[in-house]
Amino acid sequence: MSSTRTLISPATLARPRGKALYWTVFTGVLLLFTLAFLFPVYWMVTGALKSPDEVTRTPPTLVPTHWHLSAYTDAWDLMQLPQHLWNTFVQAAGAWACQLVFCTAAAYALSRLRPAFGKVILGGILATLMVPAQALVVPKYLTVADLPLIHTSLLNDPLAIWLPAAANAFNLYLLKRFFDQIPRDVLEAAEIDGAGKLRTLWSIVLPMSRPVLGVVSIFALVAVWQDFLWPLMVFSDTDEQPISVALVQLSQNIQLTVLVAAMVIASIPMVALFLVFQRHIIAGISAGSTKG
Repeated sequence: MSSTRTLISPATLARPRGKALYWTVFTGVLLLFTLAFLFPVYWMVTGALKSPDEVTRTPPTLVPTHWHLSAYTDAWDLMQLPQHLWNTFVQAAGAWACQLVFCTAAAYALSRLRPAFGKVILGGILATLMVPAQALVVPKYLTVADLPLIHTSLLNDPLAIWLPAAANAFNLYLLKRFFDQIPRDVLEAAEIDGAGKLRTLWSIVLPMSRPVLGVVSIFALVAVWQDFLWPLMVFSDTDEQPISVALVQLSQNIQLTVLVAAMVIASIPMVALFLVFQRHIIAGISAGSTKG
């Protein structure tokens, strides 16, 4: 019979004093972490509701003395947020689609098709994780500025974001590890029923992989949404820039409250995405730690 070891023994928790102390400490820690995570969000949202003088006042005010909603409307119009949010959506959606297609296909091939030198190929892919991202910026830029063989420039084109995002070694490895855990009996049953490799992937593997596909999707979208250096290099045209670059480029001669309001608006899509798909994220993380 195995015993569970915890910081507080079951006997101590059974006593009224021990139970009260446990819940007091637990509630205090929970409130502390909640405050640490939510207070910056509250400070940013309310900062845009203050006047320009109040937002720079020392000592700062926790609650705006006078509520000003004009900063959000000014940010929406002056900083052309609809256009730049749409640019970001197009770039993130294309990168997500390319990454799912290519990473899923490569992971399935390495996991189930067992190609020759598959372990060597996987090792080479994982070796790229040890290369600093900054060291790849110049080679990537030279590649998209003059695409090999066809000699076409992808600058100021969403393909400059989509194609590099498709080669994501971490997400590929995450998918491969999940595919390795799929029971072989399920795949053999599909083969007995006459399903080919592609049909097995589409009808069996992908429906079973929804949790990990959700996690990969979140990683792909957030990576593009928050990226700054690479879009800054490939999008010299202001009208094509994503929101992360536009906030910096258009922040000149803009009031601080308007800039803060623009940051709040820019962060809403990612916060909403997390709140909607948080169950899939947790399920995907836990799915990678168990064997099916």
